[in-house]
Amino acid sequence: MATPKQVLKSIGPKLVPFFKTVAIYFVLFIPVEQPSIFAMVIKCLPILSLIAFVLLHGMSLGEEYAYSRRILLGLICSVFGDALLIWDELFIHGLSAFLIAQCFYVSAFGFRPFNIYAATVVYSAMTIGLYLLMPGTSGVISFGMPIYTFLLMTMVWRAVARVQLFEELWTWTKLCSCMGGILFAVSDGCIGFNEFYGRVPHSQAIIMVTYYAAQLGISLSVVDSKASYLDSLRDNKNSVHAYQTSHSDSEEEHLVEQAVNSSHKTNASIWDSSPKLIHRQGVFANNIPQ
Repeated sequence: MATPKQVLKSIGPKLVPFFKTVAIYFVLFIPVEQPSIFAMVIKCLPILSLIAFVLLHGMSLGEEYAYSRRILLGLICSVFGDALLIWDELFIHGLSAFLIAQCFYVSAFGFRPFNIYAATVVYSAMTIGLYLLMPGTSGVISFGMPIYTFLLMTMVWRAVARVQLFEELWTWTKLCSCMGGILFAVSDGCIGFNEFYGRVPHSQAIIMVTYYAAQLGISLSVVDSKASYLDSLRDNKNSVHAYQTSHSDSEEEHLVEQAVNSSHKTNASIWDSSPKLIHRQGVFANNIPQ
């Protein structure tokens, strides 16, 4: 297992463009009230850097990169969402792009283990949030927000469920995706409260810090995705081999048991027939003329 120092040396240089572009965004910090093509480019650069980061960790159409492909597609949809959300009149289009991104993230995280306790907490928080925000919505937003929120919180649930702390079935990359999912919900929740409930102080800074941190955490989860896939294949093969071995051993034991039982039955039939043979021999001897 790689040490934190080795991991940092491996992935650190690949994350330099991300941190530089995030720094550029906050140095310029173009207010959301001033939409422009330049503001769109500055906002999208960090996510484009994360797309490059995911690609640098390998990509192909093979099953071993299925997880990375889905995360990559989620990031691409997020870039479109970021670009569209620069303009208020394209809010619903940006929301749709992020909705598709959440679908890809959910698909990447999968549905095992299920973890009903995490689902209960996550969907309870979703219900409270919708209860507070829905009165402030209207038109298409009042229809689209519950759908997007449901998919967002499903992504959070699946990200949290991957981390099995008490069973020690977790890795630092799964922990990163878990934190990424939670921060994504915080970022989008801040957008929702700022738009439909009441003004949040320093909302733009809070939204973007949590959003970039969320996408970073989710992107970091691809670092050992190929190794995890190969390990799962190896474990499956070992379990199948163990099952076949135990199955063949049980078959051999069953055959031996059948042979022993058959031998016992044969011996019993011989002993059962012995008195009859002796009786027949006696009768035959008595019938021989002297």
